[in-house]
Amino acid sequence: MSAAEKPPTPGFFEAFRSNAWTDLALTLPIFVAYHLGVVLLEVRNAADFFTTQLIGLAERNLMVYWGLTLGIGAAMVLILAMLGRGEAFDFRRFVVVLLEGAVYAVLMRAVAISAIGAVPLAAPLGASQAASQAASQAASQAASQAAQQLDARWTGLVMSLGAGLYEEIAFRVGLFGLGTLAIRAIFGGIAKWTLVVGWGLVTAAVFSAWHYVGPLGDPFELRSFVFRWVCGAVFTAIFVLRGFAPAVWTHTLYDVWVLVLG
Repeated sequence: MSAAEKPPTPGFFEAFRSNAWTDLALTLPIFVAYHLGVVLLEVRNAADFFTTQLIGLAERNLMVYWGLTLGIGAAMVLILAMLGRGEAFDFRRFVVVLLEGAVYAVLMRAVAISAIGAVPLAAPLGASQAASQAASQAASQAASQAAQQLDARWTGLVMSLGAGLYEEIAFRVGLFGLGTLAIRAIFGGIAKWTLVVGWGLVTAAVFSAWHYVGPLGDPFELRSFVFRWVCGAVFTAIFVLRGFAPAVWTHTLYDVWVLVLG
């Protein structure tokens, strides 16, 4: 093949775009680490549909449970290797997804804080500076309230892993993904993409509302709702444009930033 006939070299994002196989490999460490740690806690992520079944399978034996968790991880590695998907474990992919997740998390927080600053409040005249400070504090408090309630960095770390994995499965893969498939099957043209964008905003709102439900749910507050709504929209955009693994790592790293390092 001559130089003129060689296919163009893919760009950075094309070269490291995730697919089903690389998504599995890139999120496998989060899956294993979360399940090894969550069994030691009294709480778990509400979207975690797997731990209870795994505990039952292990007959509530901790060592058996850990063995099953590690066995599942090893089986996934073996399956990928047997299918000839060695590129899924390319170390460069892990570096890229970590860097991407960190950058997206910082940008997402900036956008979300900017958005809640636009939410009107019944503030006295001349209090714009105080309102701005209150917006920033509201963002930090809304994002870190779960960590304050649990009051443990270790718990915050494990819960961050669970939130990043299972909430992305529930809301991006499940709710948004299945809804998008239905929209594509029924509609076409511009209307299809308009509805997909609208559905993305709806699922982001559902994702935000999720944080106010259940025994560990936060008291509802408009600014924290908007903050999380924006975050949900950003996670959806990352899922669509970059794939599942980047969305999971962005979510996980952001929660670690807030719950553990914040």
